[in-house]
Amino acid sequence: MTWLYDSHIHFSDPEYDFEMPNIIRLMENLQIKACCVSMDYDTSKKTLELASKSNLILPFLGIHPELAQKKPDSVLELIKKNSNKVIGIGEIGLDKTYTSTENDFKKQELVFRNQLSLAEKLQKPISIHSRKTLDEIFEICSSYSLAGKLLHWFDGSKKQLKKAMEMEFFVSFGPVMVYANDKQVLLSNSDKDRILVETDGPVKFSKCFEQKTAQISLIPSVIFCASKILRESYDNLTIILEQNSRNYLGI
Repeated sequence: MTWLYDSHIHFSDPEYDFEMPNIIRLMENLQIKACCVSMDYDTSKKTLELASKSNLILPFLGIHPELAQKKPDSVLELIKKNSNKVIGIGEIGLDKTYTSTENDFKKQELVFRNQLSLAEKLQKPISIHSRKTLDEIFEICSSYSLAGKLLHWFDGSKKQLKKAMEMEFFVSFGPVMVYANDKQVLLSNSDKDRILVETDGPVKFSKCFEQKTAQISLIPSVIFCASKILRESYDNLTIILEQNSRNYLGI
């Protein structure tokens, strides 16, 4: 039995509140597991609650760089207290678009480093937000002995992709890859044993997805498109992705 994995989705978002029972049934039918990432303390608590309802939901707790100023210590304590339940730490990272001063970015970097230190101590995988900060993230992460490292929604250059492969990061691609040529090029230049797929729901995608909220049911379509780009059969790619996901999660 081959399992599919959505490596990055926000089930704690209110967009999914009334649909979770149906979503869990769909995941059972499609044989999909989901790395459910968090943004702050409240969503981290909610992620734990969701994971208690289904073993298909793999809880990631963390502080998104947008919310680095919001009770970071409480999230770290929550992770420590629930370390036996937490699968990974995320969504964490850096993003200068959420800062207005150099001090703001330094605070964001400190929160990121504190989460990396905890991930290193607990040997938990991490899901990293890296918009326009890949070089900084490469430099920072090189100082830690980390388990699985995912650059979710990879959006760097070919040179940065090569660096990511050398540093043994995983990179994930989502529904935008179906219609975006630049993402298809990045996918084709990624090491096959470093590729994961995601939806980043509840993000809305354009073109063929008609700005509808991303659902986990999109994962087979993403894999089908990736199989064409990588010139692999769909079945063979699902086997590769399952092994990659297990390696990333350390399971």
